[in-house]
Amino acid sequence: MDNWGSRKRFKADLPEIIISDSHERFIKLVDELDNHVEKLRKDAITLQEKRDYLSMSMDLLKNNDLLSNLQEYEREEINCYMQRVHSRLATVELNVKTVRNSAQEECLHQVNVFIDSLISSPDAVISRQRCQMFLNACDGAPEAASGSTRDPCELTVDKKFESSLLGCTLDDQKTIKKRLHALITYLNKQTISD
Repeated sequence: MDNWGSRKRFKADLPEIIISDSHERFIKLVDELDNHVEKLRKDAITLQEKRDYLSMSMDLLKNNDLLSNLQEYEREEINCYMQRVHSRLATVELNVKTVRNSAQEECLHQVNVFIDSLISSPDAVISRQRCQMFLNACDGAPEAASGSTRDPCELTVDKKFESSLLGCTLDDQKTIKKRLHALITYLNKQTISD
């Protein structure tokens, strides 16, 4: 009898072991899927950043002072060509949704208005200085060494921009910082070539 009773107990424990093992396998599979989803999101965000960079570059070209030095027919030709490229770029739609509350939406809108003002400004030197101040807000202003000859813009933060930035989601803050780095790289080239 003892032998039969122990078999029953073993059989009763068996489904629990199988269920537990199945549960662990499902957890591992879902973990793997989660990792793939996260990689897909990162890849899509990278593509979205490339698209945004191309769009920003086109906006900066449209506002470039060198266009005014061209003949009317040359400007018209370039504008038509840029419009075709812009139309092709508009066919690329990427959307990685970032969950935001209404306050975060408003802050992101304000930050975008600040950045758009840099892009549409006719003065590349002032835009570069303001962009540096925006970047300082992203990083925290660097400390000035005693007797430093650094440009004051490299040491100051635009407080209005910083306030709006801090109201954004962390994902948005990272994206904004990357946009500003790309913009200042472009503006540095502009101010050097002018």
